[in-house]
Amino acid sequence: MVRAGSSQPPYPVEVRRDAGSETMEIAWSDGHLSRYPWAYLRGWCPCAGCQGHGSTRRFVPVKNARLERVFAVGRYALSLRWEDGHETGIYSYAYLRELCPCCGTNQEARE
Repeated sequence: MVRAGSSQPPYPVEVRRDAGSETMEIAWSDGHLSRYPWAYLRGWCPCAGCQGHGSTRRFVPVKNARLERVFAVGRYALSLRWEDGHETGIYSYAYLRELCPCCGTNQEARE
């Protein structure tokens, strides 16, 4: 449990893949609930194959982004396996929180 005044960043306490709405939901330790459309997550894949090796991130549209499975990567990230076989993106908790459509700090990511 994160206490008020704690410097520990929020982390997922529950992750759900919802095939009906094609979203991934994350319930965070600070009580926030994030809902990410699959196409949005796939477009913001952080892997070098999608983003290149520079420091600038960009949205890469992918047709028919179907999330197949979600894996924990240690205690800091999630790995997403897509129906097209792509699974090299490691989405850190901080990155996922930044991408949150309702509260992310990256304005470009929300557009």
